[in-house]
Amino acid sequence: MRPLPARTPVLVGVGAITQREEEPALAQEPLALMREALARATADCGSRALVARADWFRIPRGFWDYADPGRALAEAAGAATACTEVAEIGVLQTTLLGDSARMIAAGEADVIVIAGGEARARALRAQQRGLALPLTRQPDVTPTRVLRPKQEVVHPAEVKLGMVLPVNQYAMIENALRHAEGSSVAKQRDEIARLWARMSEIAARNPDAWSRQPISAAQVREASAKNRMLAFPYTKLHNSQWNVDQAAALVMTSVETARAHGIPEARWVFPLAAADSNHMVSLSQRRPFHRSPGFAHAGRKALARAGVAIERVTKRELYSCFPIAVRLQCRELGISEDAELTVTGGMAFAGGPLNNFVLQAAVRIAQLLRETPGEIGMLNAVSGFLTKQGVTLWSSAPPELPFGFDDVTSAVAQETTQLELSEDAHGEASCVSYTVQFEGERPARTLFVCDLPNGRRALAASADPALAELAMTSELCGAKLRLAGGNAQIA
Repeated sequence: MRPLPARTPVLVGVGAITQREEEPALAQEPLALMREALARATADCGSRALVARADWFRIPRGFWDYADPGRALAEAAGAATACTEVAEIGVLQTTLLGDSARMIAAGEADVIVIAGGEARARALRAQQRGLALPLTRQPDVTPTRVLRPKQEVVHPAEVKLGMVLPVNQYAMIENALRHAEGSSVAKQRDEIARLWARMSEIAARNPDAWSRQPISAAQVREASAKNRMLAFPYTKLHNSQWNVDQAAALVMTSVETARAHGIPEARWVFPLAAADSNHMVSLSQRRPFHRSPGFAHAGRKALARAGVAIERVTKRELYSCFPIAVRLQCRELGISEDAELTVTGGMAFAGGPLNNFVLQAAVRIAQLLRETPGEIGMLNAVSGFLTKQGVTLWSSAPPELPFGFDDVTSAVAQETTQLELSEDAHGEASCVSYTVQFEGERPARTLFVCDLPNGRRALAASADPALAELAMTSELCGAKLRLAGGNAQIA
């Protein structure tokens, strides 16, 4: 084994908190939860002095509107001279992890804190009781740097059709995969229900999971008063649970600095490699529709950079906002759906605090890798509607190769066709995919993405109850449609 270079990046402190306070007036706001997570990460690494010398505090944007939460965390840690960053929604959490490790390896920073959190459950309970719970204000404060995505995730035509909700778009990808693989509606529903039931069993073993109650595949699959259908085939239990009070913090430094601060090597977890794709195409314009080439490229690149075969990865956290995200990662990365695909229990059960879930999962992966020295973990991320993809690899064993953070955007762009959208199409079309959108317990509309004879795409909808019923029992992908100004019917 090669001697560890002084600038080798290493994760030395992790902390997470799940707040379960039922009385909203007593519950802590997101910034307070982030402070607590950082306090736990500081205690975990065992060195206040290390955190006090942090160069950067990097925070992914949440539902909150703090001007510069990193500054508040820096002040709490005594890091008066630290730089701060807010990564807006649409920036991959892989980018924060990978770039932080890169900065440390390159000598651009020595200690970096990454933290984030949400208190949506607190806010929801306050709203239900008519309480106003203001958040901390930060007047006249701005972060050192703001990271922003290069463009909007949603196409204006998708907004016009009412196709903006994540559940609608992910359900469409799910249905397109079913058609591409020649499966049936019933088989698909059984498969994703079993997958999610297994997730709930793992969440039951995770002390930081939001929900620790295992549920059966039948409970996931079938709509009920407590589990209504949202967008076929997805019920409420298939969805990421973002009404949670959770926060996480990570402390990353160099091997040289970790040793100087006396942090035991048994606490070290090494980032081996990271890769992400920032190629952005709105869902309705993508070809292929049922694939995620960004994961194939990011996975191959990260594994090659680390000198690791996929079979050596034993701890996995495949991003789990909806079943199709997990299923496509399995296919693109060559992982069996029967394998253990999460260490947290997934976003529906462990909790999915918007832009912070990957940090929550990083805490759990680090904890488990410390317990199983030498094993390798994979932590994946998604931004948008499977729009961007990221892969990071971790191990409690020293790396065999230098860390690398690769951008595979160009390779993904070459493999993805961006089709032009026609916003007022008439005449014949072929259904690429669809979903049935529910309002309460009633199927309200069937939404379609269509291929046109001229090579363009079009979006359409139908309010016909009979068509909605057909769509939930039969395969409509590939069906011939007739479009008239945004309305669709079977040809």
